Amino acid sequence: MKIFLIYLLLMNIAGFAAMGIDKCKAKAHAWRIPEKTLFGLSLLGGSTGTWAGMYAFRHKTKHWYFVKGMPLIFFIHVVIACVIYRNFY
Repeated sequence: MKIFLIYLLLMNIAGFAAMGIDKCKAKAHAWRIPEKTLFGLSLLGGSTGTWAGMYAFRHKTKHWYFVKGMPLIFFIHVVIACVIYRNFY
């Protein structure tokens, strides 16, 4: 369980950082992080960090698929966590 929590922490840090890095790259008109990578980080457990990064950096907040998709992924993660907790603890 401890390893899994460390994994989630690292994924959320990565998601938050990816949003910040992509915002900096966007301002500099440089190479960008693909949107599928941002969603991938979120799907792999970094939904809280990615969602927080969206608003902390004001990045991707005008794209409906991010505004709707990130909270949806977070909600799905919460439901999965509740089901696992209910069935195994």
